Amino acid sequence: MSTYLVRRLVQSIVVIVGVVFITFILVHMLPGGPARAALGPKATPQGVAHFNHVNGLDQPLWRQFLSYFGQLLHGNLGFSYVQNQSVASLVGENLPRDVLLVGSAYVLALAIAIPLGLFQALRRNHFSDYAFTGLTFILYSMPSFLVGFLLIAVFSVQLQIFPSAAPSGSSIASILGDPRALVLPVVTLSAISIAAFSRYMRSAALENLALDYIRTARAKGASTSGVVLRHLLRNSLLPIVTLVGLSLPTVVAGALVTEEVFNFPGMGLLFFKSAQVQDYPVLIGFSLFVGIATVVGNLFADVAYGVLDPRVRLVAQPS
Repeated sequence: MSTYLVRRLVQSIVVIVGVVFITFILVHMLPGGPARAALGPKATPQGVAHFNHVNGLDQPLWRQFLSYFGQLLHGNLGFSYVQNQSVASLVGENLPRDVLLVGSAYVLALAIAIPLGLFQALRRNHFSDYAFTGLTFILYSMPSFLVGFLLIAVFSVQLQIFPSAAPSGSSIASILGDPRALVLPVVTLSAISIAAFSRYMRSAALENLALDYIRTARAKGASTSGVVLRHLLRNSLLPIVTLVGLSLPTVVAGALVTEEVFNFPGMGLLFFKSAQVQDYPVLIGFSLFVGIATVVGNLFADVAYGVLDPRVRLVAQPS
């Protein structure tokens, strides 16, 4: 187990360094360079030269990269001259609200997709299986903004059950204080994940239903619920564990659109507004943060996969 963890940790560190390097290159590919992007198009040559000297941008690239990497290790993601605030503080203010939104969407998606996938596998080739398959294909093919607009049109405009805008509070407590306004953004963000997770769950359950250990359990007189809960569920969850880690970029990308549609005060809305005013430090810092979070999420997914499946050999394979 320790060998596997060390190997996966080293691989993740290498990937993170690669993400940082790509981000560093993107910073230097900004229109007019980092100084012009930070100071604006009306900056004078003297102002640009002073900015480059103060921030070490007149040094060789390898020294700039080492300095950039060192600043990241100290939590410095850059500075937004548009909002006159560090990117790290902006992330710290908006990240808890994003965690609430994305976390709620993940919990809802898994709570619906896992039983749905098992139900479809147990009812294979029945009308209910075909009906849910068609529904999940429709949801999977729909962009998140379309799902959001449809939910607003039905549940906010027509039925007037839920408000069309998300909670506008700046703290987690204020957002949770208006749970009805949180329903539509969470459902919008979880809809596509439900479709993907349920399809993988159905496929994994069908594969396990054909294995010998299921037939053995049934031959011993185990009830259907006992077979499903004690044997089928755990082994069928393995692909879902990996999928949760791999789907993080997709969910975050969906959060960007969802937060704009419902005006949810999170990092997605901040990213969208920063793109409108060309606030490049925020855009680059947010992209770097999401990239590192994705690598960490995949690392945890791999570790969880090894914990859930004792058949996985947690040793380094010989080259």
